[in-house]
Amino acid sequence: ALSAASTIFVDAGCSAEGECDESLSAFLLFCFFLSFYWTSQIIANVVHVTTAGTVGTWWFHPIEASSCCSPAVRDSYSRSLTSSFGSICFGSLLVAIVQTLKEMAHHATDGEDSVLACVAVCILGCIESLLEYFNKWAFVYVGIYGFSFMEAGKNVMTLFRTRGWTTIITDTMLDTVLFMLSLGVALLIGTLSAVIGAAMVGDSNTVAAAFILGLLLGYGICATLFSIVSSAVNTVIVCYAESPNEFQMNHPELSENMRTSWREAWPQDFNY
Repeated sequence: ALSAASTIFVDAGCSAEGECDESLSAFLLFCFFLSFYWTSQIIANVVHVTTAGTVGTWWFHPIEASSCCSPAVRDSYSRSLTSSFGSICFGSLLVAIVQTLKEMAHHATDGEDSVLACVAVCILGCIESLLEYFNKWAFVYVGIYGFSFMEAGKNVMTLFRTRGWTTIITDTMLDTVLFMLSLGVALLIGTLSAVIGAAMVGDSNTVAAAFILGLLLGYGICATLFSIVSSAVNTVIVCYAESPNEFQMNHPELSENMRTSWREAWPQDFNY
């Protein structure tokens, strides 16, 4: 992001005050946005695939995933950067392209064709949500079994339809809960930063800057950490849909608790 911003700043002839002598070409701007979003998606999905592989190993071979430094973590991370890296890059690229087009359409809302740009932003936002939803489950299969991206997406969606779990996977509130937790922690850190800034400097601009910086850093750190929780839960859902007997055999107490809870939550859809 810093590299892209610096290059844009220099190529457009921008001064220290932020005034630019010339506009940047749309193609170059597209490439910069694409590189930023693609890199961000790849990093997030490497974490997602690594978590899925680790949880999958714990599900089927718990001895190999007995601690945070177990071979399951190392092997899953290794696979995500080698044999599964192509799938990660491809799936991430699809989302990154849509995000880039959405960002450019958003900037075009200030122009003459603002109405069309707003419509494009809305449509691209819907496509982005669909792709992210597809990736969320496809990369679980990539992490567990090492399938290609398209094969993984097809298999996991077929699994949910066969089990009749489409209601269960769409009814989860986990991402909303994790978002609210991240936001709450971010606000707390932002407030603490503002208090420290006020005590040390007392200037209103410094206090505002401290609050914003603390807010952004707090949210970024929490969102990254909580993404691991989300990936782990999604992996458990996929593994439970495909191999409940292995869960009962390797983790009988957890299996009984999960079966009881799910029967209470989805009595019509859950029939294990």
